[in-house]
Parts: sequence; structure tokens; C-alpha cells
Amino acid sequence: MASLLEFSDTRSSCPPASNVGDASLRPRALRKKLVRRALPDHSRALRRVFQFAFVLLNVRIGAGFYAWVRVFEAGTQGPSMTRPAGVEGWLPLAGLMNFKCWVTTGRLPATHPAAMFLLVAFLAIAFLFRRAFCSWLCPIGTLSEYLWQVGRRMLRRNLRLPRWLDLPLRSLKYVLLGFFVWAVASMSGSDIEEFMHSPYGAVADVRMLNFFRYLGQTAVIVLAILVLASMLVQNFWCRYLCPYGALLGLASLPSPLRIRRSPDACIDCAKCARVCPSSLPVDKLITIKSAECTGCLECVAVCPAEDALQMCLPVLKRSQNGRRLPAWAMAVGIAALFLGIIGYAKASGHWNGDVLDYVYRQLVPHANELDHP
Repeated sequence: MASLLEFSDTRSSCPPASNVGDASLRPRALRKKLVRRALPDHSRALRRVFQFAFVLLNVRIGAGFYAWVRVFEAGTQGPSMTRPAGVEGWLPLAGLMNFKCWVTTGRLPATHPAAMFLLVAFLAIAFLFRRAFCSWLCPIGTLSEYLWQVGRRMLRRNLRLPRWLDLPLRSLKYVLLGFFVWAVASMSGSDIEEFMHSPYGAVADVRMLNFFRYLGQTAVIVLAILVLASMLVQNFWCRYLCPYGALLGLASLPSPLRIRRSPDACIDCAKCARVCPSSLPVDKLITIKSAECTGCLECVAVCPAEDALQMCLPVLKRSQNGRRLPAWAMAVGIAALFLGIIGYAKASGHWNGDVLDYVYRQLVPHANELDHP
């Protein structure tokens, strides 16, 4: 999978440059004088707003789902609460299974349908805006980002694994993704529908909640190791182990957006490479095509030179301004895709599942006792 991790394109840049050689190889005396950016960059502030808004949204969904589960566990006979379908965003495998069922049978899934629509939304965001879900929306990505920042403040630095170890470890998330894709691919559409309508499949979300409610000793140790590793190494989980991130990374490869560097405007300060959470050599490439790029715009935010580094649209014409995508436009696009797809699912009646309350009353209190079909 190493070929998916780092790509460069020396044929195009933003803006066009007469010299497409590696700027880092120029003698210091020949480097251009810094032309400072005329306008401030607001990409960090925008991304922080999206991160915290999505964290708060997930906290609200999680609290509502926990309260809903407790109602059924307590056996309350009055009107039950509404189950927040957004919790199915934490069931990516159910989303992948339902997506295959929809593609192969033409029938929209009736159990955990929100999982599929959320998966489609995140894939669409990855295709159009790189792996922006990971750096703009994902609560785990946000937590991971702040963990390594805490580790850096405590230890004054983060560990950077040597390349001979980093590349094989990065392949692990693709191996995990391959296993899940193989498991789903081996099931037919009818098998998936049968699984989803089984008692085990109907309360998969409750079983997920119970896993975190009743953590065993082994799970606590594993989570503690992941937290410690995330403090020592930038984005440890996202970089090495997250199969969801691997899927979105592959979906982002044909994305029309690219981080592009202008060698003529670049002053070779290498700030972009040092700040990149994916450790990409931004200062040595013309175009960033890596599946590891999360579209976080950190490299663009720290670049001091005017027009040296930009998130760009495809090269369709010579006009420089026509190809540059400002951070606010990227933010609007991410929000529009996310809200638009969810809005369609709700408006079309395909957001909430078909499991009735009386079935939940029977299954929820015994969710952990159910066997896999």
C-alpha cells in the first residue's frame, strides 16, 4: 500500500511555475525573498468550529441514545423516547453492509438505514474534499489530535517513527479494511437483509453501547495503550489502525482537490512539512495526492509566503484565482454534503429504521445475551 501513501505531480502547480524542480535543493543564496501573505488565514478557526460542533452533536446523540436504552432496560410502560438514528454513524460495518445490499438488490435497507446514508455522506466528502471527515468531523480524529498536542506539551516533542517502521504500520489499516470488505463481500444481499432483521442485528447499536458501558480488563488495557500511543505519536490510531480512515483515503485518491505548492513562491522554510499531521513531505512535492492527506489545511495555515501553498481545484484554465479554493468554500461544501444527504434521507422516509418499540422492549434488556446468527 506504500504506493497509495505518497504521490507527487511535477506537471502542475498552483499558481503555474516556470521552474518545477525541487525547491529544497536550491542553494540558500538563490532562494527568493519572502513575500508575506496579504490576508490572514482562517482555516484553523473554521476547522475548530466544525470539530467542536460535531463533538457536541455526538455527545447529544450519545446521551439521547443512552437515555433511550435505559427506558427499555427499566421496562417503562409509558410512551417511549425517540431513538436517535444518528447513533448509527458509529456502525460503519452496518453502513457498508446496507450499502452493498442497496447496490446489489436495489432495495433501500430498512434496518439501520441511517448507517448507510452517513457512510455515503462521508464517502462523498472524501471524494470531493479529500479525507476531510477525519480532520474536520470525526470525534475520534479530534480526540486524537488533542492527545498528541497534550503529549507534545508534556514531553516537548512527539515521536516520529523511522520510515522502515512507519510504512508497514500504515499498511495495517488497509489490512483491517480488506478483512471487513472481504467479510461483507462474502455475503449476498439476501444474507445481509436476514442478518439485519435478526435480533442480533437489530440491537447492534445497543451492543456497541454496552461494550463501552461494561469494559472488561482487557479492553481497558487496550484503550489505555491507544491513549498513551496517541500522546506519543501524532494521530496514532488514525495513522496506523483506523479502517474507516483507510476507506475514506482510498475514496479521496480521485478527488479533484489537491494541495499544490508553487516552487517560485516557496521560500523553503519547510514549516508545511513540520506541521503536517500525516508527516507528508509537502515542502518537496508540487502536488499532494497521498491517501494520507486529510485536507486539514494545516500546511496552508502556517505557510508565510503569498501564493506558495493552496488547496486547488483542477487546472482548467490559466487564471490563478479560478483554481484556488478558499477555506470557507471547503467548509460550506462539507456542511452542504453532510446536511444535504441526511436531509434527503429524512425527507424520503429512509432515516429511521423499521424495528418497532415492542420488539425493542424484548431485545434491549437482553442485548448481550443474543448470539450471532
